[in-house]
Order: sequence, then structure tokens, then C-alpha cells
Amino acid sequence: MPTSVINFTKANLETLPSPASGRTEYQDAKTPGLKIRVSRNNVKTFCVLKRVKGGSPLRTTLGRFPEMTIEQARRQAAAVLSEIAEGGNPAEVKRALKSELTFSELFKSYLERYARVHKKTADEDEQRYNQYLATPLGKKKISSITKDEIAKLHEKITSAGHPTVANRVLALLSTVFNRGIEWSILSNNPCEKIRRNKEVSRDRFLQSEELQRFFTALNAESNSTMRDFFWLSLLTGARRANMLSMEWAEISLSEGVWRIPDTKNGTPQNIPLPRQAIDILKTRRKLIDKKEIFVFPGTGESGHFVEPKKGWKRILDEAKITNLRIHDLRRTMGSWQAKTGSSLSIIGKSLNHKSVQTTAIYARLDLDPVRDSMNTAADAMIKAGTAKKPKLAAKPKSAKPEKVGG
Repeated sequence: MPTSVINFTKANLETLPSPASGRTEYQDAKTPGLKIRVSRNNVKTFCVLKRVKGGSPLRTTLGRFPEMTIEQARRQAAAVLSEIAEGGNPAEVKRALKSELTFSELFKSYLERYARVHKKTADEDEQRYNQYLATPLGKKKISSITKDEIAKLHEKITSAGHPTVANRVLALLSTVFNRGIEWSILSNNPCEKIRRNKEVSRDRFLQSEELQRFFTALNAESNSTMRDFFWLSLLTGARRANMLSMEWAEISLSEGVWRIPDTKNGTPQNIPLPRQAIDILKTRRKLIDKKEIFVFPGTGESGHFVEPKKGWKRILDEAKITNLRIHDLRRTMGSWQAKTGSSLSIIGKSLNHKSVQTTAIYARLDLDPVRDSMNTAADAMIKAGTAKKPKLAAKPKSAKPEKVGG
């Protein structure tokens, strides 16, 4: 009886009937030689049947449906048929395919061999993998991951309201696959030519009419670590990662300078501390155990505070402010510097922006004009907020600033 030819789709294969006895066999309409056998127990198995020149037909079992997808079966069938056509041994192809890395294994290699060695954002890469890639791709063999599959994942994240995150996940995937090519683990990058979402530069910062409500809510925050963290984030314009890991050894209260040894740009940075920031740090220094390394100590493995999101939400809810991110505090300092007449070069130096056009100018600037600019901006922000000043914790007899989890 001739083998029935059908288009292998998930719907078609799921509805194939079980024979009363023995097995029935169906040929894929798209891939010559690829078949699926259905047993009376409804077990469906992909295989390749190819007549060897001068010999008998050679059957190679690939795997069971649906554990093996149709796309995987077609890819493996193509590899086996190519090997047979060249006179090779299809069994060796099968062994190679079985030993192929899964995406989770490739990502682990990428993390250890590349990201943790060369990137400051390795933890962000791992977080994005866990959140967006582990479930849909982690267990898949790398050769079975298709451009269409990645495009659909990108669209899914975009449709959830995260177009920029979708681009970052796509960029991470592309980087991982490129490392695989570099290490001769695979030969192509399925991310190529997938259209990225158009990104609009974010320009959100605290407006004049929001400052009073923000300062009132910030000073009302009962957790002094949260309160001080957000005040200093605003007054210094520092990046969140540097704020979280700020060490007392990096701060000279007498000079009013915070020396960050390593930033996202890969360069050290000296931040002149506005007067209000110095006051907060002096008070905090009195309350914190002198043995503490970090300005914002935590209880986790890192030793410092790691997650301010809950406190941020409380403050925004209290202030009735929406669509404001922690990073927007950094943008707020730069925006108020611009509002009060600072040049772009001064703003760039104070925020440690790395720019080919302005690097030479930054190198010639000393800290005095930067300090003046930041003091002026801080004064202007607080004045616009009806003269609200950072709330400084009074030193109680035994109380200490909170150590926050993480």
C-alpha cells in the first residue's frame, strides 16, 4: 500500500488515526524522505527512509512527536539525507545532533566565558535570560531555534507593552549566537534581519509642579535608607548601580567629592557633592556602624542594598506621580542644570556621559564649575519645591538606619 503524503503540521499530526494493528506511515509533503509512523498505541515517530545507491532502503529513526517538533524533524532529516547523499553514515549525524548544545547550555557558556569577563551588565543579561528566554528557548537545541520563533518572541514582548525591552532581549540573543559562531558551535545567527522596534529617547524628569509633592512624599518616607537613597540619587545624578554600591571609602566629606572608581562607561568619575548631599551623608555617617563598608548596607550576599523598587512605589503613590523611573532622577539633575544655564559640556562631565565630540572638553574641565552647576541646580529644584529640604534623621539613642534586604 503506498504511503500517504500529507503536509506535516501540528494539527494534522495530532489528528492522525491509530491503526487497528501494526503501523501506518505518512510522508511529509515538504521534505522528501521524512516520514512519521503511527502505532496502534498512537505513538508517532519521525524517521527518514532513503534508498542507498546499489543497496537497500536505509531507515533512520529521529524521535517521537510531539517531543520532537516538526521543524526539528525537518532539520534533522535534511542533515541525515545530506550525509547519505555524500556517502556518509547517518548514525554519526544522529549522534552529533543528540550531543548538540541546548540554548541554556550555550547561554551558560556565554555568561561564563564572555559576559562576566567583558561586560559590566552580565547580571542584567542573566536576569533577561531568566525572565524572557529560559522558558521558551532554554531546552531547545540551538540548531532548532528559528528566525520565525525569535521574531514571534520579540513581538510577544513588544505587545506586552515593552518595546525597548524586546529590542534588548533580541540584542542579547544575537550576541549569544554570535559568540557561538565565534566558538565554532554553530554556523548562523537566526536573529539576523529581524526588525527592531523604533525607540524614542526618554525625556521624563521631575517638572516644577511635581517637585513639591515629590519632596513632601520623600521626606514622609519612614525608611531612612530608602529616603536617603532617593535624595542622593537626585542630588548627585549618579547611576543606580553606583548609588547602590556606594562605599564610605569613596567619599571625602571634607572635600565634598565622591570618587567612583569604576562606572558603566569603564572610566572612574569624581562627583562634586552638593551641600544638601553632604548634609545627608554626614548624618548617615553618624548613625551607621563605622565597620560598615557601604553607605547603604544590606543583608544579602553583596553586602549592600540592591532593590529600591518598593520604596520608590510608595513615594510615587504618596506624591501621586506617574510614569517616573528611578533613572529619571539622574535625568532630572541634568535637566535642571540645563534650566539654570549650564553648558552641555558641564552637564556631560557631571553625569559622566561618554561622547567622542566632548571628551576633549571634559578632560580640560576642573571640578569647580561642575560643583557650581550642581549646587545651582540643586538649589533651584528645592526652591521650586517650596523650599523643601532633605529630611535628616535625628540621632536617637540606639536607633540606626535600616539595613535593607539584599
